[in-house]
Amino acid sequence: METIGNITWEIKEAIGVLSLGPPPGNLLADPVFVPSETLIQWTSDPSLKGIMVHGKGRHFSAGADLECLTRMAASEERTAERMNDGKKILSHLEALPVPVVAAIQGVCFGGGLEIALACKIRLCAENALFAFPEVNHRVLPGLGGTVRLQQTVSPAAALTMILGGDTINAEEALRVGLVDRIFPREKLFSAGIALLQKMTRNRQPEVIHAVMNALRHSSTMTEEEAMREETRMFCKLAKKESERRSSEQS
Repeated sequence: METIGNITWEIKEAIGVLSLGPPPGNLLADPVFVPSETLIQWTSDPSLKGIMVHGKGRHFSAGADLECLTRMAASEERTAERMNDGKKILSHLEALPVPVVAAIQGVCFGGGLEIALACKIRLCAENALFAFPEVNHRVLPGLGGTVRLQQTVSPAAALTMILGGDTINAEEALRVGLVDRIFPREKLFSAGIALLQKMTRNRQPEVIHAVMNALRHSSTMTEEEAMREETRMFCKLAKKESERRSSEQS
């Protein structure tokens, strides 16, 4: 297990667990909630097959520490630098070639929700609450929330959450497509690990990477480019499998 600031990382049976802290609210003192070089190092482990992000204690994250944010905001240039660096961290998390699952219990507000939106799959507990309360502080989500939320839910639901500042519960989050499944609070963590293991057990890392990259290409490339890359990766994997079978038979 490794700890940097308020973030803890450990790998359990090829599944990385990224834990947000400090409890009880797991507030983010800085948009750069984990150093980018540290996150890159952690997630570059060749044996890694999946990642689960969760909050320490009763909550996922209540978002930004307002006192820290207020001090940072005194310099517009400094604020822009830190926000952009924070966005790069979430973009890295989003683009990883392994499945990333957010296991959300308790509150998931503001920057915490932006972290969850960067994960490919979002599971939540029955007691989960979601909100973008930034408008109540005369700002708006600044770590990609306005973009990722509208890519996840309908424009109307995104507008209601962001401009209305509405808090929604687990059932409503499931209805609008913000989360994928709901679990009893005491089963959430194990359910997240089980889902990742079900998807990746007995899968070679290179196969996992190819699937994840192919899915990402569908939204980052033209259709023609994505199709071409799919063919290239298929042929590369098929050749390797053919060579493996030939070696076993010889």
